[in-house]
Amino acid sequence: MNFQWYPGHMTKAKRQMQEDMKLIDLVIELVDARIPLSSRNPDIDDLGKNKYRLILMNKSDLADRKQTEAWSSYFRSRGFFVVCLDARSKNGMKNVTDVIMEACKEKMERDRKRGIKNRPVRAMVVGIPNVGKSTFINSYAGKACAKTGNKPGVTKGKQWIRLNKNVELLDTPGILWPKFEDQMVGLRLALIGSIKDEILNTDELAIELIHILTGMYPGVLKDRYGVDEEQKDTDILCEIAEKRNCLSKGNELDYSKAATLLIDEFRSGKLGKITLEIVK
Repeated sequence: MNFQWYPGHMTKAKRQMQEDMKLIDLVIELVDARIPLSSRNPDIDDLGKNKYRLILMNKSDLADRKQTEAWSSYFRSRGFFVVCLDARSKNGMKNVTDVIMEACKEKMERDRKRGIKNRPVRAMVVGIPNVGKSTFINSYAGKACAKTGNKPGVTKGKQWIRLNKNVELLDTPGILWPKFEDQMVGLRLALIGSIKDEILNTDELAIELIHILTGMYPGVLKDRYGVDEEQKDTDILCEIAEKRNCLSKGNELDYSKAATLLIDEFRSGKLGKITLEIVK
């Protein structure tokens, strides 16, 4: 499979982000804890190089805990502040403000020495599509102030959100980079739903997922579907279709239905806590 997807509005969003960087103190970057590196936009490091940085590893409830800890250490060793959370259930959310204050304490100290009091930290929230930015903002603010959806590209415009006396957030549309140098990055993004399903071959995607899971998490597919993992990836998909009664109108096995089922169950955590990339 070849993954290339770069809607025109994303080029515009990047230009706008360059302008907005002048207004903020801190970049809050959401990544998906199941693919912490692949769900980062490499442009952000360049755009935010003179800003304080906080990485929020969202959807950590769906990720392998051991791998999440390893990735947290990886990011901290590179100078980022890190919070692991699940924005939907609000698990981990209570730590965010404290870490923002810690990340920006030098700025606040400078303000205090200049006699500037009660100026909130201004933060930009960034992240590629479908990592949960809007859900995070709504959970953090305690009200639905950013439009949410589980499809990429729901957030279109820019908005400032006053959270409390300490923090103001600038929301931005998610942006992807124009070319995946490594096709595995594109594959991982497709698997978590950051690339629109409509432009993907679901059958091929499911077979790629089977290949990854049998290598990284042997036994997961056997436990969930009762399949033999020693056979070819395509045969495993056929057996999932059989075991789950995925049939078309003529009582033929429907492999596309089985592929969609498998991808949906991975994304929702029904296969267990899984991380698709490990720290190297």
